Amino acid sequence: MHVTLALPRELGEAEVSRWRALQEADTAFDNPFLSPEFTLTVGELRDLVRVAVIHDGPDIVGFFPFERHPLGIGKPVAAGLTDAQGLVHLKDARIDPLWLLKECGLAVYEFDHLVSGQPLLHARHERHPSPIIDLRNGWHHYTESLRRNSGKTYKTTLAKSRKLQRDAGPLRHDYATTDLEPLRTLLGWKTDQYRRTGRADRFAHPWIVELVERLLATQSESFAGVLDMIYVDDRPVAGHFGLRTRTTLAGWFPAYDTHFAKYSPGLIHHLAMAERASEAGIEIIDMGRGQKEYKDKLKTGELEVAEGRVARIGPAAGVHWVMRVPVRKTRATVMANPLLLKTADKTLKTYGRLRTVLQR
Repeated sequence: MHVTLALPRELGEAEVSRWRALQEADTAFDNPFLSPEFTLTVGELRDLVRVAVIHDGPDIVGFFPFERHPLGIGKPVAAGLTDAQGLVHLKDARIDPLWLLKECGLAVYEFDHLVSGQPLLHARHERHPSPIIDLRNGWHHYTESLRRNSGKTYKTTLAKSRKLQRDAGPLRHDYATTDLEPLRTLLGWKTDQYRRTGRADRFAHPWIVELVERLLATQSESFAGVLDMIYVDDRPVAGHFGLRTRTTLAGWFPAYDTHFAKYSPGLIHHLAMAERASEAGIEIIDMGRGQKEYKDKLKTGELEVAEGRVARIGPAAGVHWVMRVPVRKTRATVMANPLLLKTADKTLKTYGRLRTVLQR
């Protein structure tokens, strides 16, 4: 077994096709963040991106996309943005993780959304749920499941949708539009949300805005950016931008106009999006790791992702441990404790309100 390293743009058509074939052969990899198109697009904007092509004799048995940072620190492609990470590989391929890191010139590979079935996965790594909406049996089956398990939420959301239309006008839903105007509206709402809640604004980085715009323009049978928006009386109310494979839609950037907050526009939108996605052939909506009330109300099940690192013995790995691991463990402690999490969230929101006032 041996590895060849390449910039994403150096991959040939045959290699990209092999990557796609390996991805589609295993449902564990059925996530657009693991698609070659995602890495290729990020690679156009980030010089740090590399792809390890793993060979076993004449055959390619795996692809490992990563970013190479100083000191040989490896991170997922577009680290901090992606909800699925890891290798795409032949199911029975035996790939030693430390050997792979050495071949890639990495001292450490850290991750926070490693998908299941990975050679990189170890028993010591922390596991986290990633809520999903299962549409494999169709939209009607999903709504019946909602009625049984979240009946109050479902009925209340439908009632609020009717009230919204009585108060503001008829509702219209544009699904899988490629227009930039609603995308920019959505990103503006998301920026406001980040500031309001004390979070760092991802869209303050021009390359991330450019990435989202390029992904929206990427439309193929096996991969696409998916933008949808609901309107009342032609005024945008709530929307979402995500990515899809043939059968999985990955949730990414949902947001809404806070003017309509009392109508729960996010829930109205998510139900509308799920219905249209089902009609378009989507079988799973992966809402991504993270504790959010709307995910608990809408989910039908969970996938599992892992957080941790793989490290070779050496000075760089030691420096990385000191800088990253204690912080990660502290964060995990806060996230696992409802009281601490509530306190931290309240503190961030207070900071966000103060920051907004001071910036006026």
